[in-house]
Amino acid sequence: MHYGSGNYQAFARPRKPAGADDKRVWLVGAGLANLTAAIFMIRDGQIAGDRITFLEELDLPGGALDGIKYPEKGFVIRGGRELEEHMECLWDAVRTVPSLEIEGASMLDEFVWLNNDDPNYSKRRVTEKQGKDAGTDFKFNLSKKAQKEVVHLFMSTRAQMENKRIDEVFSREFLDSNFWLYWRTMFAFEEWHSALEMKLYFHRFSHLLGEFPDMSALKFTKYNQYESFVLPIYTWLLDQGVTFQFSTTVTDVQFDITPDRKRATRIDWVSNGVEGGVDLTVDDLVLITIGSLTENSDDGSHHKAAQLKTGPAPAWDLWKTIAAKSPEFGRPEVFCGDIEKTKWESATATTLDERVPKYIEAICERDPFSGKVVTGGIVTVRDSPWLMSWTVNRQPHFKAQKPTEIVAWIYGLFVDVPGSYVKKPMQECTGEEITQEWLYHMGVPVDEIPELAANAVKTVPVMMPYVTSFFMPRQAGDRPQVVPAGSENFAFVGQFAETTRDTIFTTEYSVRTGMVATYELLDVERAVPEVFNSTYDLRYLLKATTDLQDGAPSFGARGTPIQRHLINKLANTELGHLLADFGVVPGTSSLIPEPRTDDAKPY
Repeated sequence: MHYGSGNYQAFARPRKPAGADDKRVWLVGAGLANLTAAIFMIRDGQIAGDRITFLEELDLPGGALDGIKYPEKGFVIRGGRELEEHMECLWDAVRTVPSLEIEGASMLDEFVWLNNDDPNYSKRRVTEKQGKDAGTDFKFNLSKKAQKEVVHLFMSTRAQMENKRIDEVFSREFLDSNFWLYWRTMFAFEEWHSALEMKLYFHRFSHLLGEFPDMSALKFTKYNQYESFVLPIYTWLLDQGVTFQFSTTVTDVQFDITPDRKRATRIDWVSNGVEGGVDLTVDDLVLITIGSLTENSDDGSHHKAAQLKTGPAPAWDLWKTIAAKSPEFGRPEVFCGDIEKTKWESATATTLDERVPKYIEAICERDPFSGKVVTGGIVTVRDSPWLMSWTVNRQPHFKAQKPTEIVAWIYGLFVDVPGSYVKKPMQECTGEEITQEWLYHMGVPVDEIPELAANAVKTVPVMMPYVTSFFMPRQAGDRPQVVPAGSENFAFVGQFAETTRDTIFTTEYSVRTGMVATYELLDVERAVPEVFNSTYDLRYLLKATTDLQDGAPSFGARGTPIQRHLINKLANTELGHLLADFGVVPGTSSLIPEPRTDDAKPY
């Protein structure tokens, strides 16, 4: 298995790997990692679909990519997915899957056309004082000291950031900035989370830094994640003859381990209450999803608070059982051992008439019933004790929605402190109480809040004990390699397997692990796409430098005499033009277009 970029291998079809006709594939977990691994197995590994079997604990595929309607409660989405252009493995996978809505188009075609026609950006990213604009003006407002701390993190080695918390690397000056407010609420980082993960995020998304404040970097699906992503893939895999064995909890994978090799020999499971399993032959492959960010999620209702469930946790228990067999299989306790630091809560609110949508429209400055971008990403309430954020995506967000309904998603980073209107922690609140807090922060008159929360909205809260577990401080070896050294027939996939340079809590990370597993185990004659190399591209690094300064040149007219002399010397050189193009020195850019004045996405 090797990495590559460009078109040389991207458009070439690999030849059938040796022994592909004899292989049988077992996929433990039907989340995105294994769903897309099955695409790669069939398309590039040329394994027949009827030789692929999923073993899934739930009664439907998708894992964390959900979008489920409980008729007695309301619509439910546990979380959202923020997508961007350079998710190379994801787009490679879905170009193969037909759209369910547009004849002759792929999932990728449909997604690109949608976002070309309706580009995403936010008109109001932060509010305060009951729905008023917080006046951040889409600026980072980083002090010189805070900027130096960002550069220090960027330049540090991975080893130097191992086992360090974010608040051990950054001062209060940084943590009080708009930058950190945007960052933590967009990615769900807490101050006690991993400085290493934050460093990796800087490298991975340096090309998008300037577009984070207004979220114009982001792209979204037409509907919820299940209907837009999972259902088309699931439908295509069924058409290829793939087997899905639902309500099946894998309890153990047994291995034959010697100093020179490692082989999976048996999978044990409980399916619909009956113990079973399969002995693995020399032609069997197994891809194992380890850990789970949505394990033990608990739904409340409009009149019932969601509960914090602490165990048992089958996905984590499976990884613990496997990890005990080899130090190369990772250390799951690093990630799942402190629920108080990995939990947060979200809620899905469905408006039932026109009264609440008018307050949504007042903040996002768009008609939520238009079918186009609404909030353009999350709106964060800066003075919320819960640090509440909420979003309304394109509507309808579910195909089953009534034309009069709007579905909004709400979450809080601090679930164990009392709210502003509801004097209770979010984790103790019913859906109705969470609605009251949301309406308060949208500027609904206080005397109208109880009646609207009771009769104009239906809200389902969801508590997730492990949702930020992959952000816990860690070191090398805590996550196993996708294909451990010496493995002959097995791989680990998902958010807790280790890949090169990519970042967790993204759909791309899951897909990348499935692609690496497939290509390495089958020796596929095609390169895995490299992670987008913006961190090695001088142009993006120069732009990121000026972005951190909210567009101000690094070396302006008031620079030191030496700086001014250097700028003058470079003025008519290729390097001088490059520095001017990306705003490092004053000058007219020849590459970056001026902002548009119409109501389209700003550059």
